Amino acid sequence: MSKAPRTNPRSPAPHAADTHDLIRVHGARVNNLKDIDVEIPKRRLTVFTGVSGSGKSSLVFGTIAAESQRLINETYSAFVQGFMPTLARPEVDVLEGLTTAILVDQQRMGSDPRSTVGTATDANAMLRILFSRLGKPHIGPPSAYAFNVPSVRASGAITVERGAKKAVKASFQRTGGMCPGCEGRGTVSDIDLTQLYDDSKSLNEGALTVPGYSMEGWYGRIFGGCGFFDPDKPIRRFTKKELHDLLHKEPTKIKVDGINLTYEGLIPKIRKSMLAKDIDALQPHIRAFVERAMTFGTCPECGGTRLSEGARSSRIKRVSIADACAMQISDLAEWIRGIDEPSVAPLLANLGHSLDSFVEIGLGYLSLDRASGTLSGGEAQRVKMIRHLGSALTDTTYVFDEPTVGLHPHDIRRMNDLLLRLRDKGNTVLVVEHKPETIGIADHVIDLGPGAGSAGGTVCFEGTVDELRKSDTVTGRHFDDRARLKERVRKPTGALEIRGAATHNLRDVDVDVPLGVLTVVTGVAGSGKSSLVYGSLVGGSSAAGEGVVSVDQGPIRGSRRSNPATYTGLLDPIRKAFAKANGVKPALFSANSEGACPTCNGVGVVYTDLAMMASVASVCEECEGRRFEASVLEYHLGGRDISEVLAMSVDEAREFFGAGEAHTPAAHTILGRLADVGLGYLGLGQPLTTLSGGERQRLKLATHMGDRGGVYVLDEPTTGLHLADVEQLLGLLDRLVDAGKSVIVIEHHQAVMAHADWIIDLGPGAGHDGGRVVFEGTPADLVAARSTVTAEHLADYVGG
Repeated sequence: MSKAPRTNPRSPAPHAADTHDLIRVHGARVNNLKDIDVEIPKRRLTVFTGVSGSGKSSLVFGTIAAESQRLINETYSAFVQGFMPTLARPEVDVLEGLTTAILVDQQRMGSDPRSTVGTATDANAMLRILFSRLGKPHIGPPSAYAFNVPSVRASGAITVERGAKKAVKASFQRTGGMCPGCEGRGTVSDIDLTQLYDDSKSLNEGALTVPGYSMEGWYGRIFGGCGFFDPDKPIRRFTKKELHDLLHKEPTKIKVDGINLTYEGLIPKIRKSMLAKDIDALQPHIRAFVERAMTFGTCPECGGTRLSEGARSSRIKRVSIADACAMQISDLAEWIRGIDEPSVAPLLANLGHSLDSFVEIGLGYLSLDRASGTLSGGEAQRVKMIRHLGSALTDTTYVFDEPTVGLHPHDIRRMNDLLLRLRDKGNTVLVVEHKPETIGIADHVIDLGPGAGSAGGTVCFEGTVDELRKSDTVTGRHFDDRARLKERVRKPTGALEIRGAATHNLRDVDVDVPLGVLTVVTGVAGSGKSSLVYGSLVGGSSAAGEGVVSVDQGPIRGSRRSNPATYTGLLDPIRKAFAKANGVKPALFSANSEGACPTCNGVGVVYTDLAMMASVASVCEECEGRRFEASVLEYHLGGRDISEVLAMSVDEAREFFGAGEAHTPAAHTILGRLADVGLGYLGLGQPLTTLSGGERQRLKLATHMGDRGGVYVLDEPTTGLHLADVEQLLGLLDRLVDAGKSVIVIEHHQAVMAHADWIIDLGPGAGHDGGRVVFEGTPADLVAARSTVTAEHLADYVGG
């Protein structure tokens, strides 16, 4: 058997447990916390454990970190607070000993196209200063190398006299390095005209295919009465001027039926009404149209570098700033070390230290020009961590949410060292974590549970790791669990052939992915796993006709109105069942439609704007938070009204809709899938914004389980899963395969590797040191060979 994770060998000597050395939490009731009391030692590494939904995040993020941030915000003036997000005081009786909390979570870093790995850290700023000092030819200050600063600006006005005439001209000063062609985005967008209209038809025949632009509506009156073209003539017969006026005409005053109106071409109108908005905020049918109609391509002017020609022309040792930002960070660090220039020695040292931090934290395979929105949750969390490694702050509370997400066992050791380093600088480190390798280095462990949702929210254990092992808690009992290799593996029913895969760092990879079995694709972070699976299978021709269902780590689209019932489609059969039982319309049982409380519009809370003060959210007095108007709540199904049903957990609702008067097979089927993925404790009406990353991913999986696809692709499904829940996940994967599905999992968890029928291991390293298949075969063959980093860790795990 393999050895269990050791306790922290570098744990500092214990301090006296007085109030100055403790964070005291008494009477915490946030979410499912049941009036709990805990005392957390300061300047120590404390790990919070427990099954998914047990209350870990509610305690660490919703109580401790939230109150710390709220108290910091209160130090600002009322005017400044009016521009800051509203932070209500957590439901807790006593919170003492708080210090400044810095959250290093898995929230993605935004989708602004001008946000990159370099701009999200200090690396890009230092690199710009370096080029402004040493770059040849010299083109100006650091901003001249910045792709997010416009290239020219008006700096004033000068009067030019020519004889008797005077003219006022603006003088322009070159200030930034932004490419004028793409405005620093690196890509240019265009609209596919075939998605706007059918040119074989006239406008009156319904040529326009843009959502909302019907000739029966208001736009029809404008297009029909503007006089710029004949609405009865097919668009393909329009003259150049008519087509220009239809598509591009600038805003022009017109009069239609005696009404003064403004006509504007179709394309600028669409850009303003649809394309200028956040795509996730658009209605689904409009979002689908935008995704069809918009085409993106590399900017021909800057070649995707985002930089102006001047910024690209300035070089150090034949390397431009665009070349430097495109380098793999580990290579860029070597290049920086090769620059010997005493005048900028401190800058070189700081830049080199920052780049080395990327390598140390397992992100050396990234490049500074990588768009931050493309990073996974785990990568984003580690990029945020870079900022704090060199910080001079001490006695700060750092809060981490599963920092090992996305990390190969080989990389977890480095992450552990970084957590210990932050602690050793005199900081309090709080970590929500499931991996035994990280729990094992804790100075103090707080285990919540015993179950999830209403069955959790209590403190089951507090103490050391050794004491946790001896405890009778769920975490203690499963702490030293080790999966075993299968005695027999399934035989493939076919294969998906991948040939010449070269996406990102893949090196012309040829590999056969077996069908009809559980295949695990593994390898260190940055080795090419996602590039292989998503570049060649999900989006490639290899899976054509196979019906691939992808469950990735992308965020769930939805507002605070969205909940598991609306997201999974569960609300539809529930509404129909209520409507049938009461002889009324289904729309009455939607808080987003006719049945919504008129006071809060179906949100359940009322937001009060206090001008310069922060707005306040309070439970709606009209519906008391139920979200429906009173008349709707008079209708019942199985003795319950719609608000009572939405307040049920998945397990409660599954029993309710499984038999009796409320028996609804369609609802029962969806609820069964939610229970299968371990979400039985989840509330049907719980806002999606309150779900953890692991819960959101399993919710996606549940929605896809009814799809007809033959190939399921899962991206780290163990994210957020407790040790005790991994076994349930393995059972679910087995059921999918036994039902005739082919399951392909990108995963680092050794229990999933050991349970696989086939393993494809990529590496041997990350970035340009990876991109090759270093092993393919059964888990037993991998352990026997011990030929890769993954093989060594899996062999240790199973005791091979």
